[in-house]
Order: sequence, then structure tokens, then C-alpha cells
Amino acid sequence: MLSVPAIRLALPGDARAIAEMSRDFIEHGLGWSWTMDRVLHSLRDPATNVAVMHKRKNLCGFGIMQYGDDNAHLALLALQPGARHQGLGARLLGWLEHPACCAGIPLVRAEARADNHCAIAFYRRCGYSVTGRVHGYYDGLVDALRLEKSLAGAKH
Repeated sequence: MLSVPAIRLALPGDARAIAEMSRDFIEHGLGWSWTMDRVLHSLRDPATNVAVMHKRKNLCGFGIMQYGDDNAHLALLALQPGARHQGLGARLLGWLEHPACCAGIPLVRAEARADNHCAIAFYRRCGYSVTGRVHGYYDGLVDALRLEKSLAGAKH
């Protein structure tokens, strides 16, 4: 029987593993900006959800979504390599989008490294459209693609 990891809000004890996943799978080759302190700050922010998935007590994925009045911003989303291509990323993303949809927030925005073709394809499969490119967005070294998804009329 296949075990599907549950999604829950992160706890302070998850912060180090989240920061290390960000460093290793999102920020590789760049300066480390999503440190443990920054993750802990997000955990304390009432306008931010930090979600985690665990498999056998190990963090297999996380996402950080910041909610505003007019849009939500997906700050980070990552899965361990062994947890990819199983639908877990889409589940995690949907879990983070759900509060925005319930609150009537019409739009989710995100950025992805322009050199991360797998992430860009994932976001497109999840209903996101590329709306622009920001040169040197990541430490002046790597371009970002801006992505958006309309939640207007979405059912969650």
C-alpha cells in the first residue's frame, strides 16, 4: 500500500530542515537567503503559511505562501528528489492555494529560476502562466521567470 504524506503547518522544529532544503534544492549556487532565522520569522508571520510534508519522520517537502489583500505570493516550494514526480508537489501547492481561494484572493504569484526547467514545467501543469522575466533576480546571477495563477472561480 502506498503511503501518502500528510500536510501540516510547520513547527519551529521544522525550520532547520526547511532552510537546508531551500539551500540545497532552490538556492544552490547562490547565497543562502532562506536561513533558519528567516524561516522562523515566516512561521511567526500571521499572513504566511509554512506547510510541510513528512515521510517516515523525514521532511520530504515544504512550501511557504504569503497572503495579501489582492494576491498571494508563493515564496518557496521544494520536494526532496525522491519525493518528486508523485503528485506530492501539486498536493502541497493546492494546500497552500486553498486559504487564498477561500479568502477571495484572486491571484497567486511566484518566481522560478529561469534555469530550472522542471520547476517551470511543474508550475505550468498546475495552471501557472509565465508573465515575465527578471534579469539577475537571484543574487544578480540567475534570472527568474515570474509566474501567475488566477484563482477567480477556482474550486478547492
